[in-house]
Amino acid sequence: MACEFDQYYMNLALDLARKSEGQTNPNPLVGAVIVKSGKVVAKGYHEKAGLPHAEAIALNKAGTKARGADLYVNLEPCCHHGRTPPCTEAIISAGIKRVILGIRDPNRLVNGRGIRFLRKQGVEVVIGVLRRDCHKINEHFIKYITTGRPWVILKSAVSLDGKIATRTGDSKWITGSKARAYAHRLRSRVDAILVGAETVRMDDPQLTVRPKKKGMRNPVRIIVSGKGSISTSAKIFNNAHKERVIYVANASLPLIRKKKLQKIGVEVLLVKYRKKKVDLPLLMDALGKIKITSIMIEGGSEISGNALKEKLVDKLIYFLAPKIIGGKNAPGPVGGQGISRIEDFIEVKEISIEKLGNDFVIEGNIY
Repeated sequence: MACEFDQYYMNLALDLARKSEGQTNPNPLVGAVIVKSGKVVAKGYHEKAGLPHAEAIALNKAGTKARGADLYVNLEPCCHHGRTPPCTEAIISAGIKRVILGIRDPNRLVNGRGIRFLRKQGVEVVIGVLRRDCHKINEHFIKYITTGRPWVILKSAVSLDGKIATRTGDSKWITGSKARAYAHRLRSRVDAILVGAETVRMDDPQLTVRPKKKGMRNPVRIIVSGKGSISTSAKIFNNAHKERVIYVANASLPLIRKKKLQKIGVEVLLVKYRKKKVDLPLLMDALGKIKITSIMIEGGSEISGNALKEKLVDKLIYFLAPKIIGGKNAPGPVGGQGISRIEDFIEVKEISIEKLGNDFVIEGNIY
């Protein structure tokens, strides 16, 4: 049975896991803590796919001190051979007495097998310590591994009266520097940023992380084509030979246009259209197949509206600025036809609100 001490050490494991946010995909975030006689003897966390797992790192550091100790880990240890050996075998070899877990690993190659193996070998296994927190830290991984589709965040910066730009399309800047800095940190934690072609034409965004501090990296940039074309000199295409940019279109994309994009390093992904628009569910399937595990949609309103309509959005992040823009022709964050009856609203749950300078960031999940 879990106790207060178990929760304390599990929190340590979670803090370790968070050190690799945005770095481990398609693998989960995992931290491990080894405790013996009430003292932490070793810690470890998974840094990157292909590198040793958290448990293996902690066990290696602990050495002989691991014998008879407790191991705290936020996710069930693996029991299969991948790019690294099974952690369950290392746990048995090290002589760990008790393993305390947050949640099971939903990966079909694990999914309880690791727990059963450890118990068969005489190791006590406790499951469910800080279950909610352990689920939340890997919600992107859980969605991807169980559905094959990426975890989708819908992000927008809006004025107090619900506008994302003026009637002329001017949107720089609705929020202040602290909110924008946080938005850049969010970018570094997801695999990809997705925008519509109209956003690229109107705003000419770079969609990079700025400033790019240690441990931060630029996400894959994805443009969903629409009416008209985008100049190959657009900022989003900068450095496409070195940092991945994907242009999504359908089979009717002219060959000359496709070759122009490929010449500057852009990947062209062809997806079927539905009602004259890119079929977003098919796009999510295609992105999952190329191991894009998490996406943040940054506009525009049509893409956002379509993603919500298709029930593709998992998390909502709105930056709310205490400003009034006004105007019936000034766009809001969610386009499309919208609902006709209030009872059909989309509910946002598990809401958190934080103040950043003069702005507020509102986060919540959509299930």
